[in-house]
Amino acid sequence: RCRKLEQDPDLGFVGEIKEVETDLILEALDAGKMPILSSTGSDDSGQCYNVNADTAAARVAMALGARRLVYLSDVPGLLRNPEDPDSLLSSLPVHQVQPLKEEGVIAQGMLPKVNSAVDALKSGVNRVHFIDGRLAHSILLEIFTDQGIGTEIVHS
Repeated sequence: RCRKLEQDPDLGFVGEIKEVETDLILEALDAGKMPILSSTGSDDSGQCYNVNADTAAARVAMALGARRLVYLSDVPGLLRNPEDPDSLLSSLPVHQVQPLKEEGVIAQGMLPKVNSAVDALKSGVNRVHFIDGRLAHSILLEIFTDQGIGTEIVHS
């Protein structure tokens, strides 16, 4: 369930999540299926809204009590310098997020992702990963190797 996002200027049919209904997700998982979720929601009257996909992913992870949340994108993770792929921050304690925002290291398109990651960590998710989903076996390499290939944000 969601509600219309109230802000100025009005963004139209953009909403914010107020509740995640997990029954159908859990039913699919129990049946051995992988649920595919869209980043839309409806309000109490049935009006459909677009919601931020990063926020939606975090809210679903929190509602399910997930141990990990993995974001796949077209960048290798959080970069200290966006122009330098070798500046990857491989592991980041959550208490270092705010200073990196203040320095401008975490900015623009990464802000909603990182903000939702912090919310997820505060709500019981153990680790949040940002990895390049274009790379073969990226999830396996991130989670099942010592170094990983992306960025993980962890509790301090």
